[in-house]
Amino acid sequence: MTSPPMLLRLGRRAAPSLIGRCRAAGTDTLFGVRPAVPRRFIIDTSYSAHFMDFKGSSIPSSMKKLVVTKLSQDFREAVSVRTVAVPMPGDAELLVRNRFVGINASDINYSAGRYDPSVKPPFDAGFEGIGEVVGLGLSASSRYTIGDMVAYFGSGGAFAEYTVVPAKESVPVPSMKPEFLTLLVSGATAYIAMKRLGNLAKGETVLVTAAAGGTGQFAVQFAKHAGCHVIGTCSSDEKAGFLKSIGCDRPINYSTEDLAKTLRKEYPQGIDVVYESVGGSVLELAVNSLANKGRLIVIGFISGYKTAAGITPFNGGMLPVKLLQKSASMRGFFLPHFIEDYKEALRSMMQMFAKGELVCEVDCGDMAQEGRFVGLESVFRAVDYMYAGRNLGKVVVDVAPPTVGDSRL
Repeated sequence: MTSPPMLLRLGRRAAPSLIGRCRAAGTDTLFGVRPAVPRRFIIDTSYSAHFMDFKGSSIPSSMKKLVVTKLSQDFREAVSVRTVAVPMPGDAELLVRNRFVGINASDINYSAGRYDPSVKPPFDAGFEGIGEVVGLGLSASSRYTIGDMVAYFGSGGAFAEYTVVPAKESVPVPSMKPEFLTLLVSGATAYIAMKRLGNLAKGETVLVTAAAGGTGQFAVQFAKHAGCHVIGTCSSDEKAGFLKSIGCDRPINYSTEDLAKTLRKEYPQGIDVVYESVGGSVLELAVNSLANKGRLIVIGFISGYKTAAGITPFNGGMLPVKLLQKSASMRGFFLPHFIEDYKEALRSMMQMFAKGELVCEVDCGDMAQEGRFVGLESVFRAVDYMYAGRNLGKVVVDVAPPTVGDSRL
């Protein structure tokens, strides 16, 4: 940290330059007399009192976090709860007390070591969170202060009561609403994939699989904003009702309707754009349902994540022929490869949400058999809940609900 004498020297050096500019611009007082202006520090040193204020911020000496201790597609088998010391933020980092964390289908891929085979256990789990800044480094204090509310998306470590986050990867949020959390991964995936790979045009037909899920709900809305006719698959009448409420033209409850027959009968000309996240037989159907010049976007294949191979078998032997016959395309989308589009996507979605133009449905497990997902340990239940297909919207865990008298939102 800079010493007080150095701060004083900086203050003295800066003050004359400011005065000189004022004189040049003719900014003396109306009475022609320049009052004596006491020198003051140009650099605010107040942060130094709460750089890591354990007492004022009620930071405990230890915390709980989820750690991958064994590579496995079984999340409960792979992950353990550990009690560790609360970490200290580095120079350009924030210490965030997590309020909400998001559950993603890819949490299982991460615990199975599928993203980076070179990473070996133990390593931290969880991609995204939203919470309060309770500690920060010197460089980070130029943009943030204690008490700020931020959301973040990173490469692991969100499933914890406290998380150290690079300041540059944090996003200021106006309130501690879990809806903001839905935008970080689920919303951004749909926004960027539809914009960059979908090339949506007004009047086109778009199919969104798992449309009532965390990312599907956004794909439906962005396609409608582009003036498209939207079809959305789901597993219940309740979800079909939700899809209608966000603008889906044709929800298809595949538990009561035959998806393949419905698409052939009602959309004989084929589908222009497919936003696909299920895999297996649904992916094969999507390929077969493409229209001429159709675009199929693969953002995942959740049906196979819990298998040893991580993917459901796909009969793609004739894929080149099928794509060629229709001048169609099939492209994959992995969010980290499109980071250059991330800020613009997040800014646009937050503006839409603020204007009431975007629904961010959150499922905190209120209808789950064991109740709401509260506390870090409930991450395990939340993952099971999502993979059972019971969620409507983005699955979110309330890590630390405020207590009576807590000033946090």
